[in-house]
Amino acid sequence: MPTLPDFRLETYFARWEFSARYHLTASDAQTLPMSELLALADDDGRERWESLALGYTETRGLPALRAEIAATYSDAEPQDILCFAGAEEAIYLAMRTLLEPSDHVVVLTPNYQAAETIPLSVCEVTGVALRPEDDWALDVDAIERVLRPNTRMVSVNFPNNPTGAVPSLDSWHRLVQLCDERGITLFSDEVYRGLELEVPSLPQATDLSGTALSLNVMSKAYGLPGLRIGWIACRDRAVLDKLERAKHYTTICNSAPSEVLALIALRARENLLDRNRRIVAENLPVFGRFFARYPELFEFTPPDGGCVCFPRYLGTDGVEAMCAELVDQAGVLLLPSSIYGSALTETPTDRFRVGLGRRDPAEALDVWAAWLEKR
Repeated sequence: MPTLPDFRLETYFARWEFSARYHLTASDAQTLPMSELLALADDDGRERWESLALGYTETRGLPALRAEIAATYSDAEPQDILCFAGAEEAIYLAMRTLLEPSDHVVVLTPNYQAAETIPLSVCEVTGVALRPEDDWALDVDAIERVLRPNTRMVSVNFPNNPTGAVPSLDSWHRLVQLCDERGITLFSDEVYRGLELEVPSLPQATDLSGTALSLNVMSKAYGLPGLRIGWIACRDRAVLDKLERAKHYTTICNSAPSEVLALIALRARENLLDRNRRIVAENLPVFGRFFARYPELFEFTPPDGGCVCFPRYLGTDGVEAMCAELVDQAGVLLLPSSIYGSALTETPTDRFRVGLGRRDPAEALDVWAAWLEKR
């Protein structure tokens, strides 16, 4: 198989994520210290943590954790869950294991780069763009037009990274039905589900289709990326069998402490999601006021869901220069649109990603404002 290209986002973050003073483009919700997470534990979770032995764990994941994950779906059982070391391992193994060189895949753009470059390393891929002029709406007709007899998978991400878009319920049901009717696997990245403010959460793909794969992780909506616990839910257990065998060649099993901590967190999931939705809700007017101060420079639309969005930069210097100079001169980190460039479709070149899920952005915004006003 071809060598994968550099992961643009991770390469950029390797340079700036831990050296820039102000991280205004974080994709995860505000995390919490171990002491606060452990304080949420029930008696069983506390006992599991305090008596934990650091041996190998089951490849598919701690049974109690898989049961708790299954409880987040309406139609999944613990046997329909396979845990991974974060979402990236799940994406990588699903694309590399379930696709063949003779297959064809449809991928929505803009997207998390792995959703595009990994299938491209295996087979033919067609992109369908979410367009800003359509408010990033899901166009099921556009997807249907590019389907082929050998289309094996349609890959989507909602709430979308980086736009924050959530499709209408009708469009979502139409897409699931289209994939089922054509015998196509729907791969649904749902890592921001639960952070919707003004629209309801979509039904999860695996609850609507017996063949769809629903991807989730503790990192984004739950704000616990350091646990490195993700999962795929799928009611086609033969698919999970294939993925389990593939996992034998990567991580083999997950971290035992991380699995227990994820179990504790998921048992307190409504507490965590309520907390993180409040943070986003509190931040939205703060960012709205900032961008409203500079109407000649920015167009800002709040996301439908998740904790990232994709404002437009109108400055004559261009978004790439603005982001590069801002982090270099003022220590404020944003993600320019080149990070989301696609080999499959035209993607906007005047956008940048902002993270809305971290507490207390005011100081960073003040530094950004001072930098803008000195230019």
